[in-house]
Amino acid sequence: MIRVDSLGKKYILRHQKSAGYVALRDVIAESAKRWGKRISHPFRSAHIPDATREEFWALKDVSFQIRKGDRVGIIGRNGAGKSTLLKVISRITEPTEGRVALKGRVASLLEVGTGFHPELTGRENTFLNGAILGMTKAEIKNKFDAIVDFAEIEKFLDTPVKRYSSGMYVRLAFAVAAHLEPEILVVDEVLAVGDAEFQKKCLGKMQDVGKEGRTVLFVSHNMTAIASLCSRLILLKNGSVDFIGDVTEGIDRYLTDSTRTTKNKCDDIRNHGGALLFSKFTNVETLNSKDEATTEFKIADCIKVKLELVLTDNVSNIEIGIALHNLMGTRLSHFFGEWEGFSTRFKKGKHVVVCEIPHLNCLPGMYAISPWIKIKGGGVDDQVDFAAEFTIIGSDITGFNPDFERYPNLGVYQKSKWYEV
Repeated sequence: MIRVDSLGKKYILRHQKSAGYVALRDVIAESAKRWGKRISHPFRSAHIPDATREEFWALKDVSFQIRKGDRVGIIGRNGAGKSTLLKVISRITEPTEGRVALKGRVASLLEVGTGFHPELTGRENTFLNGAILGMTKAEIKNKFDAIVDFAEIEKFLDTPVKRYSSGMYVRLAFAVAAHLEPEILVVDEVLAVGDAEFQKKCLGKMQDVGKEGRTVLFVSHNMTAIASLCSRLILLKNGSVDFIGDVTEGIDRYLTDSTRTTKNKCDDIRNHGGALLFSKFTNVETLNSKDEATTEFKIADCIKVKLELVLTDNVSNIEIGIALHNLMGTRLSHFFGEWEGFSTRFKKGKHVVVCEIPHLNCLPGMYAISPWIKIKGGGVDDQVDFAAEFTIIGSDITGFNPDFERYPNLGVYQKSKWYEV
């Protein structure tokens, strides 16, 4: 169904020489300078290095084949090239080199609201999206009731989609893409916007699509979803295929490689999500009860999560918190500073905030911390997924800690203390 041969995609990154703005006179002066160099050195190569331009290969020499009925998961770190690959396969962007051959109609769900016109209603966008996918009006009518029932937006069907929440957008977009029977269904991380019940429904629908002999490409950071849905796995690393084959083996390889990364993940801008209007995390690390940096704890030990961040303005009504995940991407618990009476007002400048969890109720295994910050009632300003990782070990060879019987409430709200250093 899909054949990818020596695929490459190059982008040109532009960098400003100074922090100031670029005026028209600067552009004219730069052009005149380059033209003057060409006149004075007519035999020099026409290619003149430009310090403001940099080549970046998002994909390089990617090759694979996907058969009919395969449910293929595509995983990798942020910036590995996953979304770029799906855009090339979906014919949204052209490759720089190589080729992609597709057999059948492709339905893509890559970003919230892709293919929707904001001024049209949910009903009108369903017919528009179906027409874009090549369906006739009669075919769309036959599937219309099933689409609306799956999306659960009947009450808002005649409301312009510009008034939809991001979750409603995704529910309708996925319902249209999945029910109009494409031969190839391409789904990016966009499903993370929906609630847990809807995500479960989507995964079930994609499994049904695969059983019907159609092909599914699924990108996600949730390894549990990848393991439950996919029959094959492609692991991308720095724009190239690092592994292709068995799902369990590929996930183990990805997680093992991730745990070897010891550098500060906040240093890489690609790891930051959110608007980044007033805040940015600069470092996240775990400490023990003696304020010593460590990544190993025993069951029910005290763990302190130290968050270093910079604010570019004085802000109030701040919400700051951390989410606790296993390395498969499943959220186990979360902790909010506001719940514990922590300040919601911060001054401009650097801050060091500590979330102390007196007894972390987790079984032996590896876990990750994802901090976030936002204005109350607004969107996330900064979030770093898997910013810090740590391991829970047992007290003896069996991994059992007798003290754990005093803290049996796994996966429920746990008390924490928040303070600024």
